[in-house]
Amino acid sequence: MAALGRARSAVNQVILGKAEVVDLAFSALLAGGHLLLEDLPGVGKTTLAQAMSLSLGGDWQRIQFTNDMLPADIVGVSIFQQAQEQFEFRPGPIFANVVLADEINRATPRTQSALLEAMAERQVTVDGQTFPLPEPFFVIATQNPLDLVGTYPLPDSQLDRFLLRTSIGYPSATEERRLLVEPDRRDLLSRFEPSLDPGGVSDLMALATDLPVSEPLLDYIQNLIAATRQHGGLKAGLSPRAGLALVRAARAWSLVNGLNYCAPEAVKAVFPSLATHRLETRPESGLDSAAVVEEILGTTRVP
Repeated sequence: MAALGRARSAVNQVILGKAEVVDLAFSALLAGGHLLLEDLPGVGKTTLAQAMSLSLGGDWQRIQFTNDMLPADIVGVSIFQQAQEQFEFRPGPIFANVVLADEINRATPRTQSALLEAMAERQVTVDGQTFPLPEPFFVIATQNPLDLVGTYPLPDSQLDRFLLRTSIGYPSATEERRLLVEPDRRDLLSRFEPSLDPGGVSDLMALATDLPVSEPLLDYIQNLIAATRQHGGLKAGLSPRAGLALVRAARAWSLVNGLNYCAPEAVKAVFPSLATHRLETRPESGLDSAAVVEEILGTTRVP
């Protein structure tokens, strides 16, 4: 736990004034999920992903997505070796503990789909052969808002692979002044020392899985899920898989914040980032999914 605290502190030294976002990032990791950062260019999405990667130790790779990228550029390719008269698999950058998928929505849907099996099953299949990915395996993807030129929206199946989606937003005036006068964030990253290692991350993930969840809290989670299915402004509610994901994320958030049990405030903290990208509103409702989620949180009784 001390190593986790050091890792959080180190990332917060780079990403100023965004402790809630940093906690969500560590929660996604320890819940065994993946994180999607969606925001305007220049607010620190890539910097956060790099800081997370460096703090965790192990192998990490950055994949810069472009519209001419092919699936083989991500998962790897089989090359015929004439001397051995057989094909040899050359692993792609997806074979790492932490993968930064930068500007993922600038790639075409075909290339985006190359991540589906990797994110869901921790493996890739090439030419009929299946190759396991390292453990732990954590994807941090960044994407620009969909109204920017040259973006391809992620399909629902791809969005569902991300446990949490969040944004960073602009810094406060005080934090922005620090950014203006302090050393460049890239210089800080160059001096970054890992606080964790893959084995330590796996141990923390196991601890998060074992955190107890009380019956009243399970009732609260079920009531939140049911409220999304009954809300007239939504096309469909959250699935049972989303309910399981909510329990995992709440446990991880509780551990990140030093608790030895799953707390109601953990559910409230992770629910918007878990639910918003999984819900689609009816056009005639005039609402967006964020407003619906906020309404559900405000009207569902907390144990």
